[in-house]
Amino acid sequence: MTEQAPPRSEPHPQPPRSRNAGPQPTPSAEPMTGAQSLIRSLEAVGVDTVFGIPGGAILPAYDPMMDSVKLRHILVRHEQGAGHAATGYAQATGKVGVCMATSGPGATNLVTPIADAHMDSVPIVAITGQVTSKSIGTDAFQEADICGITMPVTKHNFLVTDADDIPRTIAEAFHIAGTGRPGPVLVDIAKDALQARTNFSWPPKNDLPGYRPVTKPHSKQIREAARLITEAKRPVLYVGGGVLKARATAELKVLAEQTGAPVVTTLMALGAFPDSHRQHLGMPGMHGSVAAVTALQKSDLLITLGARFDDRVTGKLDSFAPYAKVIHADIDPAEIGKNREADVPIVGDAREVIADLIVALQAEAQQGHTGDYTDWWEQLNRWRETYPLGYEKPANGQLSPQQVIQRIGQLAPEGTVFAAGVGQHQMWAAHFIDYDKPATWLNSGGAGTMGYAVPAAMGAKAGRPDTTVWAIDGDGCFQMTNQELVTCALNNIPIKVAIINNGALGMVRQWQTLFYNQRYSNTVLHSGPGADGKQPSAGTRVPDFVKLSEAMGCVAMRCESPEDLDKVIEEANAINDRPVVIDFIVHEDAMVWPMVAAGTSNDEILAARGVRPDFGDGEDD
Repeated sequence: MTEQAPPRSEPHPQPPRSRNAGPQPTPSAEPMTGAQSLIRSLEAVGVDTVFGIPGGAILPAYDPMMDSVKLRHILVRHEQGAGHAATGYAQATGKVGVCMATSGPGATNLVTPIADAHMDSVPIVAITGQVTSKSIGTDAFQEADICGITMPVTKHNFLVTDADDIPRTIAEAFHIAGTGRPGPVLVDIAKDALQARTNFSWPPKNDLPGYRPVTKPHSKQIREAARLITEAKRPVLYVGGGVLKARATAELKVLAEQTGAPVVTTLMALGAFPDSHRQHLGMPGMHGSVAAVTALQKSDLLITLGARFDDRVTGKLDSFAPYAKVIHADIDPAEIGKNREADVPIVGDAREVIADLIVALQAEAQQGHTGDYTDWWEQLNRWRETYPLGYEKPANGQLSPQQVIQRIGQLAPEGTVFAAGVGQHQMWAAHFIDYDKPATWLNSGGAGTMGYAVPAAMGAKAGRPDTTVWAIDGDGCFQMTNQELVTCALNNIPIKVAIINNGALGMVRQWQTLFYNQRYSNTVLHSGPGADGKQPSAGTRVPDFVKLSEAMGCVAMRCESPEDLDKVIEEANAINDRPVVIDFIVHEDAMVWPMVAAGTSNDEILAARGVRPDFGDGEDD
């Protein structure tokens, strides 16, 4: 073996390492308005798509945007849709997503998608108009301190009151959003700054003296990590979304195969390592596979790459992986030791870390130091074979939601991107669709934002128009942001939407079934209260999703029978000139298994209703 890192080929389908085209010099300063300067700056950093809605304070920017031949503006129906679309665009393309809104309520409607992007480390830049600089702080019409409001949920934000500062601020915003640990950046621009005259020149000089993300890991820590890996008996590669953000999937595969260790990928990391690979144990966490959850619990070494020990993965923190030493690599030093103490802390870009680990492990192997995980794999394979993922089909012949989602995945064209809402359908989509490539799974992981799927799918399709994009949504989530189907229909963005319609807020209903004595308080969606004000009345489902979708310019179908399942999915896949919506009427009592109840130890995982696997309690079991 040679001490050489693997070739750093870019995993399909993401763009080159540069997250944007970057500053392009212009020969001299040009006189123009601040609004024109803003549009020229966006063009210079490589923006091609903006999702937004005009309004009073941002209106000056919309006039020169009309003349741009480089920017495509997509007029959404709600600012929340603009924010989630920018996130979906960023997740699917690897570039920085852009959304735009006016002051006051326009800006505050962006708060949820900004917070969502912050939790999931997605690079977006939100540009908002602000009242004139002299009016700031006077409670002027449509004034809101959006910088103050979003300070906890942005990587950074700017308030611009001088037109001369616009190019530098835009350049810095995109640099901050797309480097280091990615995240949302907000640029709030006063209306008078947009209207004022200025001299535009590019590239500007960035002024970020305190912003220097560490990407190269320390060699001593790498060597120590390699030593622990070769000495471990029960290691697990615990992979988080940071591996995808770093475009390190090719390197991860080399590392996994070099070590022979099992791999678990978090909800945010699906596609970072092929689901079909024999070393992949699945997703860990509250609804993770039994093999993945138990592997973490019984491991003696966690090789944690770009993950943050989220509570949904760890369960009761003080009982998580009690026998394991921890190697924790992350580009954000604030994450290391935040929830779990690290024996070997490594600050650096996941791609750099993994590449250096490969070289260090090659050096260990040349000295005769390699790990032997034979006994470990015997245990892992026994757990994987004994407790595979599965589901039961309803005895009454209704559609199983798991079957619907599984068949969508199986019948979808190669390379399809799937965007999921939040709830049961999200977990089933994580379990029953295979993700073998990066940037094919989009979801709201940290914030758990209902209404994410449709606008995120819209953003993904806008960024990758030649790729099939399916939104897997619930009937609850769909009713929060379905108006963006109008945006899709009018802008030639032909996404496909599967509504997993069980007539209820499914995940909440599941908790009510398990923990609230089947008292279904306010979780029924398809009918209102009866004459007594308590019991739901009988009748047709309201709304009729087929009629609603058709009214928004979509092709719409309903499927209620397993016999029709493949036919309607194939018909949807064949339609590529308009959005398609399928209303799948599914069994209302289907549950997500496995499950670790909130606040309990992962050792208490239930493989199915009331069934707790028996793995023994000893360290060496």
